[in-house]
This record gives sequence, structure tokens and C-alpha cells, in this order.
Amino acid sequence: PLLWADLWRPWCSSLRVILCLVGQAVLRQAHSSVPPQPVPPLLQTLQRYLTALEPLLPPDELQHTRKIVQKFGCPGGLGEKLQRELIKRAKHSHNWISDWWVQWAYLECRQPLAVHSNPAISLPNRDFTDWRGQLVFASKLIAGVLDFKAQVDSGKLALEYMRGQPLCMELFPQLFSSCRIPGPKHDHVVHYGRPRRGPAHITVVRNYQFFQLDVYNSDGTPLTESQIHAQLLRIRSQSWKTDKQPMGILTSEHRHTWGQAYTRLLRDKINKESVRLIEKSIFTLCLDSPVMRISDEKYSSRMAAQILHGGGTFSNSGNRWFDKTLQFVVGEDGSWGLLYEHATAEGPPISTLLDHVLEYCKKPDRVRAPLIPLPMPKKLYFYINSEIKWDLEMAKQNLDILINDLDIKCFNFQHFGKEFVKQLKLSPNSFIQVAIQLAYYRVHSEVCAACDIASLRMFRGGRTDYIRSPTNQMLSFIRAFDDDAVSLLREAVDAYSILTEQSLMGQGIDRHLLGLKLQAIEEGLSLPRIFMDTAYGLATHWKLRTGQVPTNTDSVMCFGPLAPDGYAVCYNPQQDHVHFSVTAFNCCEETNAEKLALTLERSLRDLQELFQPTV
Repeated sequence: PLLWADLWRPWCSSLRVILCLVGQAVLRQAHSSVPPQPVPPLLQTLQRYLTALEPLLPPDELQHTRKIVQKFGCPGGLGEKLQRELIKRAKHSHNWISDWWVQWAYLECRQPLAVHSNPAISLPNRDFTDWRGQLVFASKLIAGVLDFKAQVDSGKLALEYMRGQPLCMELFPQLFSSCRIPGPKHDHVVHYGRPRRGPAHITVVRNYQFFQLDVYNSDGTPLTESQIHAQLLRIRSQSWKTDKQPMGILTSEHRHTWGQAYTRLLRDKINKESVRLIEKSIFTLCLDSPVMRISDEKYSSRMAAQILHGGGTFSNSGNRWFDKTLQFVVGEDGSWGLLYEHATAEGPPISTLLDHVLEYCKKPDRVRAPLIPLPMPKKLYFYINSEIKWDLEMAKQNLDILINDLDIKCFNFQHFGKEFVKQLKLSPNSFIQVAIQLAYYRVHSEVCAACDIASLRMFRGGRTDYIRSPTNQMLSFIRAFDDDAVSLLREAVDAYSILTEQSLMGQGIDRHLLGLKLQAIEEGLSLPRIFMDTAYGLATHWKLRTGQVPTNTDSVMCFGPLAPDGYAVCYNPQQDHVHFSVTAFNCCEETNAEKLALTLERSLRDLQELFQPTV
């Protein structure tokens, strides 16, 4: 029997490689069915840009900007020249804007990934309250993620559709075994998920200590839940005490600072090996210690904050490696969620992954573990000299300052959900956007540049574009709320729905304007006046960063504001309720997350009252 097992293992390993190669071929075929992303017509974008500025600018400033825009787009002008170059780029590239967008929006951004960039998803608590239940659930979670990865590798992951159109599936393989690498001027992303000799381990971190856990047997089959559980018990036995030096906190630093510390860290051979193993791992599992129990009203906000940043240097922030694409967090109190790095991942593929894991967790474990001894999980060590210790102390101070500056308010709006809005024959997303704008206007007595996210996955290599608000129709509704409100509300919702449709079809304005700007920079030209205009600065100072992340469960996503004087509002509409998170920075005296959240709840009730007046 031993001889047959020895013969069988290499054959299974080869079969795994073959299946991965077949899966890649299937994915490539799926990609080819998705059309290339179009370059919108120049004059169309410029006219829509001016329309988007109308609610934001006084008439005299708008007239000044209109002249600049007209000169930019005139026949034979600079705009036409840049447009021709963009069209050439589109013909000879996989996607004319996505690589530029990722580089400009993420990899060249120097702000910390914690709070400013990485989104967090907090999911409903599981039914355990101690470390035993934590490890049992974590074992099932790991098995579920590996099962999803197997579907991706083999090409069995179902092709996704939106409005009857196939969606690009390119991001799914990049979720695994990938990591962002810091640099002094800009970052880059590495992907180690090759079918041949791809990484076979995950990173587990507990009490600030990192471990390499191999999750495949020698024959290429994934470990069973019971095998994973046994290995997690071993990791627990090796990590009773909290490490004095939380190495993961280094990754929360300003990117320039972390890039310099990263270079110093990797000078030592032991450190370099440990860092590389973290970067190459399929994903990271963070086993968090319990946090102080607070009131039920504030609990969801506290849990979202824990997933987002770990709660600080005296809590679980040392259990994070913020550069890692996927970090699953499981707390001893039953809390759990996912933190992801945005340069590689987007909300919709992450939602698909989480839905799969949740379905997998409902199934009983019927696979018997083979009676094969497993190697002890490998603890990753770090050599800390005086320079690294100083880097750590500064990172701890800066992270605690950032965490104390962030205000998070999560709430569950229970008076109605998307079903009510659909019965009114209105778009739920557009309806909620109007409510957010109304709430902002009530708090600040003005409208502001705001962006919602539209997925461009209907196009090959597509990432996202912005849907801009407010619109003229939205502003008219907000100002005349107590008059002909129902009619104006419908116009505002319909106008926003049209903008959404335009963005989804690749006809949004923001990525096109960015492409024109970056094309001029690439050609070494002086920056066109349209981008030096104060109106462009105002239009891209996003005081409201919003995002709908619909999932099949009661999860809530949160992320930090894009502007220091702004908000981030995320929502997950369910059939009869909507989950919201609102964030703001305490350092800004003008913003207040709790006040906007309360005003948003009241605004939603007022909109409901328009259609269902109380007697």
C-alpha cells in the first residue's frame, strides 16, 4: 500500500498542474468573450463634465471654466490630439486605462493603507465565544477559501453576468498569493500564484506572531478541516505570549516611510525569508484576541473598526500585514471579516468569494483526514536591530494617532430595504444616493463633489469608474423638498440612474479625463489648463466617497474618507433593511460621522414618508 501511495502522489500533483493550466485556458476563453473598454467621445465627456459642475459652481466661475473646456475641445486643439493618442493606446493595450488607474490611484499614493485605502468587510457574528470555537470556524473558513481557489484554478468558477452581459473574471486568480510591495516613490504588486510550483501555504498570525502553514498534502490535495484544525492547535500552543515587537504594524506606515524601513528590514537574511513567505502566501488568517464588550448600539461599529485597523497597538493591529491582498480576521468573540488591498481586488469579486465561503461553512465536514503526520507549522522569525526598533516605535505612534482620528458609525436601517424602492419602480441604489445627498445638505447646507463606484467588468480588464453626484435634478429636489417633492425625487433618482448606466457602459467622465491628463504627462506636455482650473480641483475633491457593496448576507463594509474634510458612506441593501457605515476624521471640526448617520436615517424616513404618509 505504501508503494502505491508513493506512486499515486506525484501523479496527483501532476494532475493538479494540468487542471490549473486547463482552468487558465478556460479563463482566457471567458476573457475573450468580453469586449474591450471603449474610449468615450471627447466632446461627450467635456459636455457631461460641464453638466456635472453646474450644481457645484456659481454662474461666473462656471462661465470661466466653460471657456477653458471649449478651448481644450475645439477642432484641432490639444484635446483632440490627446484623444487620438488614447484611441491608439486602446487598440494596442489590454485596457487603455486600468493599468494607469491602478498606478495613479493606488501604487503612487503615499498615504497609509490602513484606513485610507484597504476596505474592510465585517460579517455577522458566529455562534462561539472562546478560542475553541474560533479555531473550529477558522478551519472551516480556510477550507472554504481553498475550495473557492480550486474552482478558480480549474476554470470551474461560474462566469458572472450583469444585465445579461458576461463580466471579466481576470481579478479572481490575482486574489491569491499576491501582495503589494512598498517603494520609496511608488509601490508595485507581485503575484506568485503560478500553476507550476505555486505557493502551497497560508500565513497565520496570532499574538503578533507569524506562522507558515502548509495547506496541501504532498499529493497536491488540500488539507481537510480536521487536519487544518490540528495545525491551528499547534500554532496556538506556540503562541501563548504576545510578541513584544508587532512587526505587522510596520505595514501601516506612510508608504515612503515603510518603503525605507522595508529596505532596512530585508538586509537581514532571516527577515528577508520571513517577509517573502508572508508575501508569497495564498492569503493571511488573523486570529484576533477578544476585545472589550461594549453596548449593542456601538458593537457593530467597534467590530468594523477591528477588521479595518485592528483596534490599535494595544489591541490586534499587530495581527495585520496591510500589504497582503487577502486577510481573513477571526476573533475569539465570534466576530469575523475580511480586509483586502485595493490595488489588486475590487468589491464584487470579494463578495463572490465571501458568498462561496458562507455557503461552504453551512456544509458538514464529511472528508476523513488521512493518517499522515503533518509537519509542524513554521514560525517566522525577525531580527530586530536598533533601526528596526525605532521604525516600529514610530509606526505604533502614527497608527494609534490615525486610529484615534477615525470616527466610525455603523447602523442598520430597518424601516425598509430595496424591495420597497423597487415597488416604487425606482432604482434602490439611486434612491439611497439621493438620501445621502439630502443628509449631507441638511448637515452642511451645501452640496459637494461626491463619487459612487461603478464596476467596468463588462469590459476586458475593466476596473471602476465614478458616478458623480449631485446632479441638477438632485439639487432641485433637495432645495424644494417640501414642495413638489415626489415628482422631483423621481427626476433626481432617474437622473442618477442614467449616470450609473453611462458609467457601467464605459461612458463615464472621470477615467476619460484622467486618461487625457496622464496622456499629456506621458508625452511630456505642459498640463492642459482644464486640469489646472480651480473647478477641476473642486470637482475632484471628493468630500463624499460612497459605495454600494451588495452581498447575500448582513455584512457591512467600511473604509476611510478620501478627503480630510470628507466622509465615506458604504451601504449593503437587503430586501427589508439596509446596512450602513459612515466614517469621518475627528481632526476636522466640520465633519461628524454620527451626526451624518443620524441625519441619513432621518432623511430615509422622510423619503419613505413621501410615498407612505403616516395618518
